[in-house]
Amino acid sequence: MSEASLIGLFVATVSFGALLYLAALGELLAEKAGILNLGVEGMMAIGAVTAFIAGVELKNPWAALAIAMASGAAFASVHGFFTVALGAEQVVSGLSLTILGLGLAAYLGKDYVGQPPGAELVPVQWSGLSDLPWVGPIIFKQAPIVYFALLMGIAVSLVLANTRLGLALRAAGESASSTDSAGHSVLGLRLGAVAAGGALAGASGAYLTLSITPQWAEGLTAGRGWIAVALVIFGAWRPGRVGWGALLFGGTLALKTRLQTFGVDFSPIILSMLPYILTLLILLVISVRSRKRPSPAPAGLGFAYRREER
Repeated sequence: MSEASLIGLFVATVSFGALLYLAALGELLAEKAGILNLGVEGMMAIGAVTAFIAGVELKNPWAALAIAMASGAAFASVHGFFTVALGAEQVVSGLSLTILGLGLAAYLGKDYVGQPPGAELVPVQWSGLSDLPWVGPIIFKQAPIVYFALLMGIAVSLVLANTRLGLALRAAGESASSTDSAGHSVLGLRLGAVAAGGALAGASGAYLTLSITPQWAEGLTAGRGWIAVALVIFGAWRPGRVGWGALLFGGTLALKTRLQTFGVDFSPIILSMLPYILTLLILLVISVRSRKRPSPAPAGLGFAYRREER
């Protein structure tokens, strides 16, 4: 096992970890406000295709990223409208959002399949830091969205823990009626959280087509949105723990592309299944443990709030 191969594995782990972390942070925000959004996969697909199209047409990766985030937020707002404003069943609405997002992304991107990318977010060079052994390529030669994911993780943690907005948002997920009685708009808080979560999922999708795999093809998200949903549960709705979980799952995704460079003859089919097998195993362990202790999930998660029923 060469040093270069091992460094390459860690570089890919951080890269895939950031991809999952952005989407998981978006889901965490929505769930903290009491809204379960199972449409992460669809929002990532919309972000991926709009970023690629915008990159081809505008030749500007930052404009493409902004458009992907706006598209993700707008698409998530559909879920927000049905679940928050109309009180629709959240699981059904989220699953519908995933199906719609995957189909719409395939339709929008059908003329762009096989086209070269018009813009890419290339790895950042941090002067002498990028040349440091091991740490340099792993930490200081990543695409800009990796650092964006880290900043978003810090920002979400600080907002949720130390601001009035964060307190109100968490209260909306714990007891919507009490939050309403305190003078906060449950409707506004939940809609805002869902839209912000969609923007982060859109950025995660954009990372795929602007950096990790700079191309568009149907099914490019490959179930990673579902891993992001599981990460929120794995991380007990805490941004820091979700980040460590993202690195763990990012490592399993990296193995799929890097294991053969170590000279290991392993079935690619099994490698493709590994992240999802790990997801199921972890959820099983969490389910067993939750029988003996209170769930850390927001108390109002999944429940619609109707003010007239307060």
